[in-house]
Amino acid sequence: MPPTDDPTPLRADARRNRERILIAAEAVFAEQGASASTEEVAARAGVAIGTVFRHFPTKNDLLSAIIKDLMRRLTEEADALADHGDPETALFTFFNRMVEQAVAKKTVADLLSGVGIDMRVAKPVQTFQEAIGALLARAQQAGTVRQEIRLDEVIALLAATCQAALHAGWEPDLQRRTLAIVFEGLRPKGGRLPGMDSA
Repeated sequence: MPPTDDPTPLRADARRNRERILIAAEAVFAEQGASASTEEVAARAGVAIGTVFRHFPTKNDLLSAIIKDLMRRLTEEADALADHGDPETALFTFFNRMVEQAVAKKTVADLLSGVGIDMRVAKPVQTFQEAIGALLARAQQAGTVRQEIRLDEVIALLAATCQAALHAGWEPDLQRRTLAIVFEGLRPKGGRLPGMDSA
């Protein structure tokens, strides 16, 4: 459940409504992206549009709450891979998971491309990018990514691949083959990605 950004305690019924709105909003934005309407969120949550506006005065307030929670979860996943994953493959594992999520959740692709993203989530996005940077650094130290590869290049590749996977509706086999080509471009010449030969 997405955390509340409002430090003021809510009554039990108001808290339940807020939770229902956030759950519905995450589903709607995942399906339709940042362009989805607040009215659709209200309908999905089973509340009046006025109830949505009482908790989130603007659509950007609602979208920001969803994006912050998504950022938190993705950052935790990247951090876990950086801390406990195989440094040789952790970046590629995360890259693959992001593309898989983008196919299922339009919010992920919009997030990476900056579509409809409010500047109020700039800090969580920065933290997320730093987590990807840690994965990149570990892969470079392990020798599975070329030293000259930069973080902004990895994020650009990730954003472009997620957008393509979403809009073209990639099947798993096409995703596997396409990512193998992307990963080939990241690794040192003559190198091999351990455990990723069939990725």
